[in-house]
Amino acid sequence: MDEFLKVMEKWDGFHSVGARQVDEVALQRALGLLTNEAGHPPHRHKYLIQEAITTSDFPYLFGQIIDRQLIANYQAWNADWQSWCKYRPVTSFNTVRLERLYGTDDVLPEVTEKGEYTAQKPTSCRFELAVKKYGKQFDISWESIVNDSLGAFSDIPQRMANAATRTENYLVTSTYASATGPNTNLFGAALSDCGQEVNNVGTLPLTIGNVEATLGLMAAQTNPQGNPISVRGMHLVVPPALEMTGRAILTSALKMWTESAGGGAVPYPTLNVVSQMGLKLHVDPWLPVIDAGANANTTWYLFADPSQLAAIYFARLRGHETPEIVMKASDKVAVGSGAAIGPMSGDFASDNIMYRERLVFGTVAGDPRAAYAQDGSG
Repeated sequence: MDEFLKVMEKWDGFHSVGARQVDEVALQRALGLLTNEAGHPPHRHKYLIQEAITTSDFPYLFGQIIDRQLIANYQAWNADWQSWCKYRPVTSFNTVRLERLYGTDDVLPEVTEKGEYTAQKPTSCRFELAVKKYGKQFDISWESIVNDSLGAFSDIPQRMANAATRTENYLVTSTYASATGPNTNLFGAALSDCGQEVNNVGTLPLTIGNVEATLGLMAAQTNPQGNPISVRGMHLVVPPALEMTGRAILTSALKMWTESAGGGAVPYPTLNVVSQMGLKLHVDPWLPVIDAGANANTTWYLFADPSQLAAIYFARLRGHETPEIVMKASDKVAVGSGAAIGPMSGDFASDNIMYRERLVFGTVAGDPRAAYAQDGSG
């Protein structure tokens, strides 16, 4: 994971694949050539690929094909954490200071006749959000393009898209979970926030009754001035081990309870109101990867809708919202003329054709009143 998330600091010799304008017809021809759309026999196809590699436009066309398919694959993945995290675009790598204000919406005090209106000083809580650069290098051998062009490029865009989405998912999950359970930056039994102690962690297992109880605990949260804020839990986030339990809770019309007064226990059905409250289930496969604690498979989380109150913020660099790739110029020169050789000829040491992927992303914990964690150990 360290290598996967390694920040790439140097991009010497790499060039953006989108910096050069290309003709759409030429782009379609290059794609058709790579996929052997015309059905040429192997020897003819190999010759055409070798001939194309020597042209000056083909490296950029090849890069544009990879770039476009990367973006398409990346955007096709609908990360459901975006529905319970709040998006804040940033314009640079500088740390952005965000503020949460409390006290400006309290109950208005009475103003007597000819009395003065008093000023109320709000409580301000600052937290910081910054994006970082993540990336990885992808190599394609010159031989693989010449001998098996379809296999050379077809899986590269998907692997690049997977790397980007996995990085984002890992970072978001790490914001609310840790190796020992719920992340203490967001959850605690006496978490200090804006001068107030917040209790948003417990030990209840995932049941209909415990979801009801936790929804009540969230709704009972107050702001630092002691006024109710009526936070509504809308998103139930669970590890894969609790998916079936979570689905049963949110889809069952009835729940069972027993009455044992005056004899043996008798089961009675009653309405499951939790299924009517519009909660949405989210299964996070990264939870058992990040959480190495004994309760990793029994811990569940409730999050408010970020339009009401946000527990997690995520950011992307404005103008760089999607993954980007660059290609490395060849460090070979032709003997005699000394002329530079095209990028599709690969590097001097190994004939590798090299691309790098870049992703700019960041997350930070927000208001702990917007989330509640139960580790299921109780």
